[in-house]
Amino acid sequence: MDIFTAGRDFVRRDARVLERRLFASVFEGADPQGVVDALRGFQNADGGFGQGLEPDKRCPDSLPLDVEVAFDTMLAAGARDEDMIRRAVDWLDSVATPDGAVPLCGPAVEGYPRAEHITEWTYQPGINPTAGLVGRLHKLGVEHPWRDRAAAWCATELAAGFPEDAHGLHEALEFLEHTADADFDRVREWLPKLQHYRGDAADPSYGVTPLHLAPTPDSFWRPLFTDAQLEAHLDRLVEDQQDDGGWAITWEPPGPAATLEYRGIVTVGALRTLKAYNRL
Repeated sequence: MDIFTAGRDFVRRDARVLERRLFASVFEGADPQGVVDALRGFQNADGGFGQGLEPDKRCPDSLPLDVEVAFDTMLAAGARDEDMIRRAVDWLDSVATPDGAVPLCGPAVEGYPRAEHITEWTYQPGINPTAGLVGRLHKLGVEHPWRDRAAAWCATELAAGFPEDAHGLHEALEFLEHTADADFDRVREWLPKLQHYRGDAADPSYGVTPLHLAPTPDSFWRPLFTDAQLEAHLDRLVEDQQDDGGWAITWEPPGPAATLEYRGIVTVGALRTLKAYNRL
């Protein structure tokens, strides 16, 4: 069975409704409105997103991490719902620091099953996820007072120094591509110093790879990498497809359902990247 068919069958069999509708939108021409409809079940009355949209915590409360996943999903589908987005940004505004920064999660997660890495560090407002949220709002074409306030905070933080973790830099790059401060040489020099950056395609460990930073050939940060680097990671992505058609994850979610949910997310993501680079 070919890569695409095996991946499609995994999504149809084991992914949740949201990823099935995203797959149908991206690969089968389905109306992207179906993705928005699926996201509604994760949006709370306060406007934020929760209900385990990001599967590593089973917390129903609204969290900035879940808002980011909602924005990512809409962008992937080419879908948008003005009211849905506006309510979510109003919620971000309501929980942000006076400067506009937000954390990934909050103490509400402690009452629910969660992955071991979802601890107190995720309660601290930071570049991850503030910068990534601002960048995604730029991509969605959404203006908002919170976006402007948070962008000013991010610019000040990043002028003082880049994050030391690859996830943080990934978020920073989402923001920097919409500013005048996109310094490729500075980023290229910083990448090897990062924790959790996996530049070597032969390294099987958990980490952020060049394909996360340049998931399509026309990605803004594509010039950071050589053709050989990207080809090696694309080869690795193909090799990493599992016998059941899906892609595995390299961390421990809080349970079997969350594991399958996350495998659905990364499988659709892998297929999207392989399609973008003409590998399907």
